[in-house]
Amino acid sequence: MAVVVNLESERKAQRPSLAPLMALAGDDLKRVDETIIRRMQSPVSLIPALAGHIVAAGGKRLRPLLTLVSARMCGYTGDRHIALAACVEFIHTATLLHDDVVDESRLRRGLATANALWGNKASVLVGDFLFSRAFQLMVADGSLRVLDILSTASAMMAEGEVLQLVTANDTETSESAYLAVIKAKTAVLFAAACSVGAVVAERPPIEEKALESYGQNLGVAFQLVDDALDYSAVESTLGKAVGDDFREGKITLPVVLAFLRGDEAERRFWRRTMEDLDQKDGDLEQAKTLMERHGSLRDTVSRARHYGAIARDALGVFPDGREKRALVDLVDFTIERAY
Repeated sequence: MAVVVNLESERKAQRPSLAPLMALAGDDLKRVDETIIRRMQSPVSLIPALAGHIVAAGGKRLRPLLTLVSARMCGYTGDRHIALAACVEFIHTATLLHDDVVDESRLRRGLATANALWGNKASVLVGDFLFSRAFQLMVADGSLRVLDILSTASAMMAEGEVLQLVTANDTETSESAYLAVIKAKTAVLFAAACSVGAVVAERPPIEEKALESYGQNLGVAFQLVDDALDYSAVESTLGKAVGDDFREGKITLPVVLAFLRGDEAERRFWRRTMEDLDQKDGDLEQAKTLMERHGSLRDTVSRARHYGAIARDALGVFPDGREKRALVDLVDFTIERAY
């Protein structure tokens, strides 16, 4: 991956990766994938075809991995975490289908989006189907606490989507308002994915809260790094076209900071390109230049590091072990994607 934001003069000899998580949960993740494939079947042939397309597109399966490894760290030895990890992935996949329709996206992880292939109506309806499957898995688990955590997360994610719609193309968006969006839209599912691991293991509230805090702050860090990468990554590593957020007029933290720190001429540029969507050749490069001038990409990653540090500290209530070390490594992996 290319160097994107140069915050350190010395690099770690070995880059962090998902390998420790996969080594711990690889076998369980295969069972999760089997559950997903089985549960997305339907006699309506379009449903498994469209759902299978987005599932097969890959991705890191990060959210179900969080459920699997959190449960293991809490000493759980049963099977409930498998179905709940699948449930978490169904919720995530359903939101991706809906997001791509709202954002009019044509590419995800290097492949055509479902809405580009089957149209918006099919994508929305299959997303609804996957949400329904997720709730069936919650009910089958039988825990009201699990149902409360995951259903609340689903509702908050929908609120985050609407809040993002309200703030779309608004260059006056504050940093706190943007953080409210990503906490609801992204971080809440990270938090829920971790929390249910403690619930199935019947751990005390302090451990459930610690995992919730870990997931929440990891999710914020993850999204902040994504924000920076949209203006600085190599396209083949990003899984979508670099600059998509800019072309859609999406107000992310790098834009918020560059707008606040710019002079009036620069603010006119942001209003024209982000609010009016009056974009010309060279505007994306100009946006990158302004972000470099005002350090907005650097500071976005710096904020991600702050939330990553909170996530690491949240794990302090757990004894040292392979699972805890893997979750700490995941924080490093999340941040180092910016380089």
